[in-house]
Amino acid sequence: MTWKCVRMCVRVRDNWGMAPLIGTQETTLGTVGARSAVVSCSDGEIVAGIAEAERTLRAVMMRQLQLIAEAEHRGLSAEHGARSMVVWLRELLNINHRDAKTRVVVARNVEDRATSYGEIMPADLPATAQALAEGAISLEHARVIVDGIRALPEYARCHRVGEVESMLAGYAREMPPRDLAKVAERIRYLLDQDGAYRDEEAQHEARELHYSTARDGMTVIKARLDRETGAKFAALIEPLSAPRPEADGEKDPRTAGQRNADGFAAMLDLALDSDRTPRAGGQRPQLAITIDFNDLKRGLGFADEHGMPGTLHSTEQSITAENVRRIACDCDVLPMVMGGDSLPLDVGRGKRTAPPQIRVALLQRDGACAFPRCDRPPGTPDAHHIRHWIDGGPTELSNMVMLCAHHHRVIHNHRWDITIRDGRPMFIPPSTVDFRRTPRPGGKALPAAHRDNLRGLIPAQRAPAGES
Repeated sequence: MTWKCVRMCVRVRDNWGMAPLIGTQETTLGTVGARSAVVSCSDGEIVAGIAEAERTLRAVMMRQLQLIAEAEHRGLSAEHGARSMVVWLRELLNINHRDAKTRVVVARNVEDRATSYGEIMPADLPATAQALAEGAISLEHARVIVDGIRALPEYARCHRVGEVESMLAGYAREMPPRDLAKVAERIRYLLDQDGAYRDEEAQHEARELHYSTARDGMTVIKARLDRETGAKFAALIEPLSAPRPEADGEKDPRTAGQRNADGFAAMLDLALDSDRTPRAGGQRPQLAITIDFNDLKRGLGFADEHGMPGTLHSTEQSITAENVRRIACDCDVLPMVMGGDSLPLDVGRGKRTAPPQIRVALLQRDGACAFPRCDRPPGTPDAHHIRHWIDGGPTELSNMVMLCAHHHRVIHNHRWDITIRDGRPMFIPPSTVDFRRTPRPGGKALPAAHRDNLRGLIPAQRAPAGES
């Protein structure tokens, strides 16, 4: 490595005492000379320089921790009128409260203390202090170790703290703080199983979930789940909220929060579709919506086609007719005659738009979603009517197609057209997507098409010997 590439690190080490560590020409990365020196470094030198700079910063942090510990012994925070060491350090360094607290807590455990006779006593956590001084671990590593030691039962803190601390400091050199915290918790579970069990019971007692409707009509959910329930939730939502496969080189545009919301919606679909879901009043859980039949037929329509929205019974909120049409693609439609006071006068017979035998056939033909290049999305698929049932479309295989929740919404909102050609769905994009509106084949590949494509690869059968 050349002198130019390591000059910043050497200058920092030379100024190890109270001299300023930043601001000299050699240590200021913003200067023209430093910039040109960095540009002239090779790839290997840049990688080595980044790692060396991190080690140096960590070693400097250890020096600061020692100064913080000494400042606390001298009572400097009280002299400056601060109510605590943490508050004084936060204001002195202009850092967050949590960061200031971490530095104070760690400093107390990694300082070398002197007795009244001048004898130097080792730090409470000597292995951690050594790793910090070497620049092998970060401040966050040290905080995890301190918290892990504090969480041990009393007998372990008296008799096994050295063993545990040395083990955690060794792991800290090899893994990030998040993984180290899991190791510390596992050690605590091993040495204090009764305490860990009591904590789990306390978490179960502290469980809570609240939901409410915001002013804009959206539902707000806030929950704190015990670790068992949280693990179940994560196991269910993670595969349901995974990014969709790239389409035409474009990644899933949804944010992580949107993907989680869609995964949660898919979880609800699965629960509603399950026969094991508890029944209320003899009925399976259902999304009940009331809407005028003529408004449902019109849907969103054009500007001159005005209609009343529907009503979601469980939240008493409004919902547009267009979204009701989407939901009605695969649900029970219950005709009901309403009086002038909106009370039911007569109820007709429910009609499932996609009976089980139709769904089985659709899944066989389309898979979980027939939309082009949709890679078997999670969740319960919807059986969509190509010609809507409200408009007189029949409930039969030639008029239906399987769609995932996302592409079902795309079809309705962006006005894609669908036809069935040779037993396979064809999706016609709107002009905003393809001005030529070129049909795109969807659904699963047909076995016959596979056979035709592969037939040319099958070698010709040889004639028996002696035959021409």
